Amino acid sequence: MSAAPRPRAQRRRDTEHRLAHDVDVWVASASPDGAPYLVPLSFDWDGESLLLATPADSPTGRNLAATRVARLALGHTRDVTMIEGEVEVLEIDALPRDRGDRFAARTGFDPRALATPYRWFRVVPRRIQAWREENELAGRELMRDGRWLV
Repeated sequence: MSAAPRPRAQRRRDTEHRLAHDVDVWVASASPDGAPYLVPLSFDWDGESLLLATPADSPTGRNLAATRVARLALGHTRDVTMIEGEVEVLEIDALPRDRGDRFAARTGFDPRALATPYRWFRVVPRRIQAWREENELAGRELMRDGRWLV
């Protein structure tokens, strides 16, 4: 028997906690011709967007730069947060130093120090859903068109 469904306000609090404390996220992207690609990446959340870094010439880097959209997943299958977002692509030296420092401190990884050319990818959420079990499918949408619903 599953627990009673959480109110949407609690799901939002849980989602914001996960964004503030998790370090890794599953990143789903697709090539312009629709070939899917899924990879885990470290991220930093600043309260408005998720900052990711990956090699510019990796499948994910190429896909995000070409399509400017991503779908992200936090958590596991019985407590998931799904985020659909618009992607801003930044060259590695275009990000303010303090923002790059914050990313490096949070993730333990500094792409600015690597020989492989990396880019930053800033994902601004447009839609967020969160649910645990089937009984939370109703009301799972917490953000639509970039605005929190609760």
